[in-house]
Amino acid sequence: MPNDVGHEIADALAALLKRDTRTQLYQRLTEGLGEAVDEVTYPVLSGLARTGPCSAADLAGEVGLDRSGVTRRATRLEAAGLLRREPDPGDRRATLLALTEAGQQTVDTTRHRLAAHIEASLASWPPGEARAFARHLQRFVTDGPFT
Repeated sequence: MPNDVGHEIADALAALLKRDTRTQLYQRLTEGLGEAVDEVTYPVLSGLARTGPCSAADLAGEVGLDRSGVTRRATRLEAAGLLRREPDPGDRRATLLALTEAGQQTVDTTRHRLAAHIEASLASWPPGEARAFARHLQRFVTDGPFT
C-alpha cells in the first residue's frame, strides 16, 4: 500500500532529525577542531557556508535558532577567527556575518568528515544500491514534499 511507504519514510526522517541524532553527529564532525567549534556552533558555520554572508536574523531562520542564539554562537566563532562581521552594503545600519578563510576550511573539514562517515556506513551496500539511494534521496529532496 502506498500509505505504508509514506509512513516508513516519515518514521525514518523522524529518527534522522531527532535533536540527539544531530547532536551526536555534530560532535563527531567537530571533534578536535578547537574550542569554538562544537555541536552548538556547528550549525552557524554550516549555515553560513550554505547562505553566504547574511544577517544574524536571516541565519537564525536558516539554522532553526533565534537571533540571539546565532549572535552568541557567532561571537565565539568570531573570537576564534572563523567568522567576521562586515557592513551590509544594502543597509549601512546592518551587519552581515561571513566566514573567514579559516572558517571555510573548518567547514570543508566537517563536510569531508561527513562524506567519509556516510561512505563508511554504506560500505557494506552493493555499489549500485548506494548510488541509487544517493540519486533517489537527491530526487526526494529536490522534488519531494518539502519544496
